[in-house]
Amino acid sequence: MDEALKNIPVGYKDDNLIVGYDTSDDCAVYKISDTKAIVQTLDFFPSMINDSYIFGQIAAANALSDVFAMGAKPITAMNIVCFPNILDTSVLSDMLKGGAEKVKEAECSLCGGHTIADDSVKYGLSVTGIVDIDKVLKNNGAKVGDKLLLTKPLGVGICVTANNQGVINNNDYQMMIKSMTTL
Repeated sequence: MDEALKNIPVGYKDDNLIVGYDTSDDCAVYKISDTKAIVQTLDFFPSMINDSYIFGQIAAANALSDVFAMGAKPITAMNIVCFPNILDTSVLSDMLKGGAEKVKEAECSLCGGHTIADDSVKYGLSVTGIVDIDKVLKNNGAKVGDKLLLTKPLGVGICVTANNQGVINNNDYQMMIKSMTTL
């Protein structure tokens, strides 16, 4: 991604833009007052499991968690969906229901979205949050001596690969789902 972005013109530089794409953070942060900023992200990806409802939860939790990781509270979310016309709409409904339940759990307002026809299923959210300016957490703010707090177990990616190859045991599958659906 660094290679692709290196020649993109930055364009207008607004002094209120606290975090842009240049720091590789998951969200942009824009100052709206002396004490508050909005946080924005868009995150979506193809399904990695066969359960549409759980996939909706996973994709929504992932996008919402990007906002939490910046120290912000999500306030609004919009669906982004790529969906093949050949699939039954119940798959779409289940996926959106799973996502909506995670948005509700985050005490965030779901306010619409956009869907396009595509060859494969992809789902996620555009999320806007709000944060106190002095509490913004950035990728590039760590210092020697800071403590690293893991909020979820490591190894979920390995479990996803094992699941996709049909070699995951039920215990690891349940741990993987719990981790990926936790806000």
